[in-house]
Amino acid sequence: MQSPSDSVYPAHWEADVVLRDGGTARIRPITPDDAQRLVSFYEQVSDESKYYRFFAPYPRLSDRDVHRFTHHDYVDRVGLAATVGGEFIATVRYDRIDERGRPAKEPGADQAEVAFLVQDAHQGRGVASALLEHVAAVARERGIRRFAAEVLPANTKMIKVFTDAGYTQQRSFEDGVVRLVFDLEPTEQSMAVMRGREQRAEARSVQRLLAPGSVAVIGTGRAPGGVGRSVLRNLLDSGYPGRVYAVNHAFPGSGARLDPEGVPGHRSVSEIPEPVDLAVLAVPAAQVPDVVRECGEHGVRGLVILSSGYAESGPEGRDRQRALLRQARSYGMRLIGPNAFGLINTAADVRLNASLAPQMPGAGRIGLFTQSGAIGIALLSGLHRRGPGDGSIAGISTFLSAGNRADLSGNDLLQYWYDDPATDVAILYLESIGDPRKFMRLARRTAAVKPVVVAKGARHTGTAPLGHTVPTVRIPDSTVSALMRQAGVIRVDTVTELIDAGLLLASQPLPNGPRVAILGNSESLALLTYDACLTEGLRPLRPHVLAAAATPEDFHTALAAALANGLCDAVVVTAIPWVGEEGVASPGEGADLAAALRAAASSATPAKPVTVVHLAMDALADALAAPPPPESAPQPPHNAPQPHNAPPPSDGTPARPNASTAPGGATGAPQAPAPPPTGPPGGASTGAPSAAPLVPAFPAAERAVRSLAQAVRYAKWRKDATDPGRVPEYEDIEEAAAGADIDRLLDELARHADITRSVPLPAGDAHALLARYGIPVRPAHPAPDPDTAVRAAARLGYPVALKTTAPHLRHRPDLGGVRLDLTGEAELRRAYAELTDFLGKPEELRPVVQPMVPRGVDTVVRAAIDPAAGAVLSFGLAGAPSQLLGDMAHRLIPATDRDVAEQIRSIRTAPLLFGWRGSQPVDTAALEDLLLRVSRLVDDHPEVVGVDLEPVVVAPHGLAVLDATVRLARPPATTDLGPRRMSAY
Repeated sequence: MQSPSDSVYPAHWEADVVLRDGGTARIRPITPDDAQRLVSFYEQVSDESKYYRFFAPYPRLSDRDVHRFTHHDYVDRVGLAATVGGEFIATVRYDRIDERGRPAKEPGADQAEVAFLVQDAHQGRGVASALLEHVAAVARERGIRRFAAEVLPANTKMIKVFTDAGYTQQRSFEDGVVRLVFDLEPTEQSMAVMRGREQRAEARSVQRLLAPGSVAVIGTGRAPGGVGRSVLRNLLDSGYPGRVYAVNHAFPGSGARLDPEGVPGHRSVSEIPEPVDLAVLAVPAAQVPDVVRECGEHGVRGLVILSSGYAESGPEGRDRQRALLRQARSYGMRLIGPNAFGLINTAADVRLNASLAPQMPGAGRIGLFTQSGAIGIALLSGLHRRGPGDGSIAGISTFLSAGNRADLSGNDLLQYWYDDPATDVAILYLESIGDPRKFMRLARRTAAVKPVVVAKGARHTGTAPLGHTVPTVRIPDSTVSALMRQAGVIRVDTVTELIDAGLLLASQPLPNGPRVAILGNSESLALLTYDACLTEGLRPLRPHVLAAAATPEDFHTALAAALANGLCDAVVVTAIPWVGEEGVASPGEGADLAAALRAAASSATPAKPVTVVHLAMDALADALAAPPPPESAPQPPHNAPQPHNAPPPSDGTPARPNASTAPGGATGAPQAPAPPPTGPPGGASTGAPSAAPLVPAFPAAERAVRSLAQAVRYAKWRKDATDPGRVPEYEDIEEAAAGADIDRLLDELARHADITRSVPLPAGDAHALLARYGIPVRPAHPAPDPDTAVRAAARLGYPVALKTTAPHLRHRPDLGGVRLDLTGEAELRRAYAELTDFLGKPEELRPVVQPMVPRGVDTVVRAAIDPAAGAVLSFGLAGAPSQLLGDMAHRLIPATDRDVAEQIRSIRTAPLLFGWRGSQPVDTAALEDLLLRVSRLVDDHPEVVGVDLEPVVVAPHGLAVLDATVRLARPPATTDLGPRRMSAY
């Protein structure tokens, strides 16, 4: 049944995967060269596992067995192995069978028998589940639709692998054997199972790096100074409680203590008598391969490579980086770097600073990831200035700066932060996105439970920075921004905005709306804040201006009243220094005012966000950012209610833990992913009022209001995300017929074109394919001469339109290539003559005749597949708004009804669709229906890599598609819907 081309070694089946315990393994096809590996693997399998595999005692493999299990045609007989350190730890095999369960000999058989064998030492790591995902994908690629498996009833682990996979299956029991038959078509449940396993495994792999039991710093200098010695000193100064080792091949003897640090020194990792969980490498790039080999053989779980000289240095360095990644993964190790800055975990039971940062940041609620060491330094320094010390407003839970991020990336941190109880806000600085599809998926899921704030560098260069060996994303940055907004990501432009947004979101509840109260002792500062609110799209109330000499008690009273106002969703307090009766500033004004504001904020029910804008009051900002000592929690002035005595929420909602009591983000196994909240969203406490809330303070009104506006928009997205809409079903869509048309067209195109690249369809074929999805395109009859134009108009019926289709004139009505409302033959001939006289010969203009359609608004609908970002649906007004101003809205495919409704309303020129200046509103319902049908077409058929409908005239009743282009290509072998795999750059 196989063809010669199919028997070629399928390299695209190779993949690295993260296992349940956070380690990694490589999955690849088995080849004849693996005979000795297979024998060695089988010798390490227990007799019980062999019995479960062969249903009888089977102590060793015969030569015939070894040949059969290592020789495959990669079509009807396929074997995959999971390897660590180049050795097998598990295998899976399928054989195509006919309806009677015998080896298939005729074409058309779509069932295969599958069997697994996992080395006992690696059982329980999720190896079989990962192999099942990959062998199922291979089988689907080879035309197999069902797997059959026979399992002994006592082999409960294997039965669980099959039953937990989420596929539709049938189960029977006969002759003492459990027989399972399951369809391989992915289901919603199987995808959810796969994504859940992926999240838990990748989160666990990050957790192993963030909470190691022991750390070895390799490349520690013999004298003080240098990178390795600095990391060692930072690690010890942070209070890390685990075992620490210094390694340098030039040390005089193994086990000698390194002074003044007092840690044991070894010449090699292999000489350390205990296990090592994390190794920090500060050695020249030329020495790294030998060190990585020693670490792998010693069982090190993860590496932080500070060394430079990799992809950032040119092609040779890029090859060196790829070889480094392959080497690390071959031993099952995760890798941070190379050219990394390090990682930090502030959890009380971890206190890990394995980085070049000389100062341990304070513990807090912000998770921080950067691809740049310089930006990492800037962020840590900026946060420290805004609130030093544990429990401050600017404290972090975890920090990781990945450098060239050959392996560990922001996606891995999103997996970890998703259910990390110590992290309330995720902040990422990215310069490239290696797997945009996965990033958008993970960001959307994480944003449903906690804010995700992103700043992206290298936005306008079109290429990744040096060192980032990632696929190039061809879509413009504006589209990336739109997709991030759809995913709930808060995108900012600067490092300062990253910090501002993070502080507000980590310390304040989310606002329930855009209504903002403004109060303070400066009318001018209040007006600046009012204007900033309007600029950001908020709805400010009339400012409440206090006297210039207002006391802390006055501020407390005003803030408490504003928070109690049901017409207010958030409060901005503005403050300038005041002077006492003697004409000098009050010496305790900052601390006194901070206590008053905190007391008022803590008594608000329900909790509302409060932010402060100050001028020349740094002491106020410092007091608001610092956690008060337990014995001196802020006391409200006069007779205000005591926040410490506030009752717990009546609905039993637990209060949010503070930084000193929350468990470390890297201790213990990750918990099951938390479901998206069903109540009001909140980046901080939304239950009982806090006894001593931390309040963000800003030296400029614009910064405070911008951060508040970002919180407002995110809160709205959180509410909307609880009802994301649906992808509608259409009875008139002919999905199967469209698929058959696409297969036929691709076969025809392959005779004269490279269909691995996108190829445009002829107009007739494109229109027919669109019609399968209920998208009719108005006919356009070629008119190479006036007489042909007249005959075409007679068939269509007057009035008609005459227009050119030459590429340089297409969609350019401003150049005069379109004549509308031609009511008779004379008008048509005159228009034809004008076009050819002014614009060129007919063979250059390619004129066509079309029937007139009702007047309306000209729009454009597009769908395109970016190899890295995935399928994107775009919409805008035709002509200058989209072409000149870039006024387009974008959504990921598949789009829901809610997505497209928001999409057409999000462009700046949307008022033209809804009756601007007395014009008649157009049929936006028909427009939404068209967008959904285009989305379905591209989602159902990945071979459709481009659709361009322009113009689409949307009238008060209905719409008309006047021109359409469709492009096809063979889809890639794997997508984000395939089995989980680690990125390989």
